[in-house]
Amino acid sequence: MNTEIKNAITAADAKIQYDTYAKRLLAQKSILANILVKTVAEFKDMKPSEVVNYIEGEPKIGIAPVEPGLTNVEKTDNSGQRIVGFNTENAEINEGMIRFDIVFYVRIPSPDKEENKLSKVIVNIECQKDEPTAYSILNRAIFYASRLISSQKERDFVNSNYDDIKQVFSIWVCMNMGNNSMAHIHLTKDEILETYQWKGNLDLLNIVMIGITNELPEKDEKYELHRLICALLSNEIQKNQKFDILEKEYNIPVDTELREDVSVMCNLSLGIEERAEARGEARGEARGEARGEARAEKRNNEKVVMNMYKKGYTTEQIAEIVELGKEEIEDIIKNNNR
Repeated sequence: MNTEIKNAITAADAKIQYDTYAKRLLAQKSILANILVKTVAEFKDMKPSEVVNYIEGEPKIGIAPVEPGLTNVEKTDNSGQRIVGFNTENAEINEGMIRFDIVFYVRIPSPDKEENKLSKVIVNIECQKDEPTAYSILNRAIFYASRLISSQKERDFVNSNYDDIKQVFSIWVCMNMGNNSMAHIHLTKDEILETYQWKGNLDLLNIVMIGITNELPEKDEKYELHRLICALLSNEIQKNQKFDILEKEYNIPVDTELREDVSVMCNLSLGIEERAEARGEARGEARGEARGEARAEKRNNEKVVMNMYKKGYTTEQIAEIVELGKEEIEDIIKNNNR
């Protein structure tokens, strides 16, 4: 295996590891709670520390497939009862399948705070290093949100009990954007003829697109979420500054695991940049050599052209012999006769 291929594989592996640790950081419940406060209306006036208690279980990170027929897994418990949940088993088989970055259930507090009246929503967080160029990212977000709805069949509702469909949020975090942005995309109803109140919930499907620059936003309420995510994921910020922002501004305890994940991601980011610079220098040297060879060939052509011109060859004869265009020959003669 040549060096170029080895370097490409190493770089790809580092990027995969970087993406994995980025997802792990976003999947911390304290981080998810901050995201929910800014994106889900029911949590708007709550403190992130309170919202943490409404997140059920441990978020699934990169293991719940998006593809139809694979999202749910069916099994039975010791009593023989059927259990259906997000497919998290045998993740190593079909490594090429697309999986949700992060997916989890969160309980929504009812206005009267009665525990037995809590409803659930499904939240999916997707982390992108930038806006893709191969496809329109909103189209992909719509597909993911639709899958979060359709995959509930036989897991969250059965038969024709469509009123049991849970509200879903697909939240997309795109780094390295030109400006800090956030948009809520959801269903609306336009009355075309006479008004009729169709029964159902237009709020079932929600997409939130969050664009974040690589530069740390100023301390401002409207940029609170962007500043937090940027502090976590931006490769422009030193890790000690990251820890200070998490602890002092967001009251997020930086435990050993979080500290290790941030440190590993910073090191991976540095390694990716160093390899990119090394490849750039190597490509630059190769381009330099190619340019040098081109200049030498040009000088040689000029010398041959001028020698033939001085011996009385016509422009047409020179062009045919040295395989250059007539205009190129005329330019060489003109430039060398100044």
